[in-house]
Amino acid sequence: MLSGKKLLKNVDLAIAKYPELFDALEEYDRTHRLRKINYKERANFTLDSNLLIRFRRYCQIHGMKMSTKIEQFIRKEIENP
Repeated sequence: MLSGKKLLKNVDLAIAKYPELFDALEEYDRTHRLRKINYKERANFTLDSNLLIRFRRYCQIHGMKMSTKIEQFIRKEIENP
């Protein structure tokens, strides 16, 4: 069991490391509803317009979400450089 000072130090570290979780808990305490924590982040890229049009059409034809397919490409590139 942690003593008072060690416990407070660990709590402070946890709050600093995961502020979005504690914000969600504060909101739950206030509203009694737990909101979804967003694990995705919006990114902006400049791409060749013809390539983007072709990729959008490809994803529509094959029933894919563009963002999911781009995530797969990035993950594959990072894991197999």
